[in-house]
Amino acid sequence: MTNKAIVCRNLWKIFGGAPSSAPPESTEVATVREELRRKGATVAVANVTLEIEEGEVFVLMGLSGSGKSTLLRTLSRLVEPTWGELYLENTDLLKMSKKDLRTLRRDRVGMVFQNFALLPNRTVLGNIELPLEIRGESKESRRARSLEMVNLVGLSGRENFYPHELSGGQQQRVGIGRSLVSNPDIWFLDEPFSALDPLIRREMQDELLRLQRTLKKTIVFVTHDFDEAVKISSRIALLKGGELVQCGTPAELLFSPADDYVREFVSDVDWSRVIKVKDIANRATNFSPTAQPVSENLAIRNLAHLVNDSSGPWPVVSEQGQISGGLSSKALLDALLAASTRTFTRAPERLALLK
Repeated sequence: MTNKAIVCRNLWKIFGGAPSSAPPESTEVATVREELRRKGATVAVANVTLEIEEGEVFVLMGLSGSGKSTLLRTLSRLVEPTWGELYLENTDLLKMSKKDLRTLRRDRVGMVFQNFALLPNRTVLGNIELPLEIRGESKESRRARSLEMVNLVGLSGRENFYPHELSGGQQQRVGIGRSLVSNPDIWFLDEPFSALDPLIRREMQDELLRLQRTLKKTIVFVTHDFDEAVKISSRIALLKGGELVQCGTPAELLFSPADDYVREFVSDVDWSRVIKVKDIANRATNFSPTAQPVSENLAIRNLAHLVNDSSGPWPVVSEQGQISGGLSSKALLDALLAASTRTFTRAPERLALLK
């Protein structure tokens, strides 16, 4: 992926007080924060610079009050940035008129929030087709497109149900269908599954991954759950006090934490969920005819059953189905043991094989 879907540079959001129209001269966030505090202002997003690739699932993480939801809303201009630059596919969002911004949100951006915000007097189909109705599409056109969404999010047979007749997971599926019905390029999700029961939450995570394999949207996803971030994300941006602490893949945050905050944040993570097949792949090519290929992006915990399988080594394949290496039962066993003792390190020579 080389195309940038979203770029922000030195992005700030200040609440309260009367911050100047010009950005601060100091590059020290702590200094600016103290100056603004004396003026009665609060820093919600502090000098954040990010580049989000087209088609990736990018997660914003942090504890409560870290600024992750505010940053998401700032990236979409639901909240106006105080200072900085913000681009969506080379379009300067800060120079867009309110009219153009409404058109952008209507046609190219989808949003899902923790609160399902379904209209109780509308059926599943009526809720999903609402954005197309606002856009002025004909009844026949929006009904056909909405039925496609009903099928896509797994609600066939319930299109005429009302929200109170649905479970929490089904209601969230309606919200997802509504956000996708206009075929947006970018999808903002702010803790969409946090109000769901654990089993339904895992089901919705799987549903999100299924939809992403089909639709290949650019997704910006807010969560405070590292296990959830590991499962769904390409990269993670970890925030603290509105400031970006570290940005990288789940493995980079786990194995190379930038500071004690990151180290503590990931301290309870199950390493076998983070170590991927591609981290332990080798050059093996003498695959057994009965060996089934394994995805390079699978977590090793999903392959523990192969340790005693005599059919290996197994071909390792990319998302495109191309063989990128091999996996032996010994490498898998060693990695599982290392994960259980937290002694795993990603060998550069192994990573080089996948380049």
